[in-house]
Amino acid sequence: MVHEIDKLDKQILKLLMQDVTRAYTDIAKELNVSGGTIHVRMKKLNDLGVVKGAQLLVNPSAVGYDICAFIGVYLDKGSDYKATVEQMRQIPEIVELHYTTGSYSMFVKIICRDTKHLREILNERIQAIEGVQRTETLISLDESISRQITI
Repeated sequence: MVHEIDKLDKQILKLLMQDVTRAYTDIAKELNVSGGTIHVRMKKLNDLGVVKGAQLLVNPSAVGYDICAFIGVYLDKGSDYKATVEQMRQIPEIVELHYTTGSYSMFVKIICRDTKHLREILNERIQAIEGVQRTETLISLDESISRQITI
């Protein structure tokens, strides 16, 4: 669903996307509005689902997780999707999961400590899920771009 947001909403979003820790009062000063206006606008954007929250981003390598991999998952049948998602939700190393078109039924992004850890998660957890027919794993050598959409 597309929500109508005005120029001020877009300016607020742009500034917060550059630095989510920035104080609303600082944003208000820069945009020549009151701090209350920023609070009201952010509440509206949250209520509309335009803003899905704020998060602290941790560098996985800095905490010992050196492998990023993508796993294409083939399911026995499409009706296995919901049950498979619920089981994969229990695997903390899975950081993204997408229901896809094309060859794979699902596409998973996983962060692991090393290749041994990846193999354990893949063999003992993901491939053990009922309905998972087979998988194909691609290890990322470098993340060259990671960004949000431009507002």
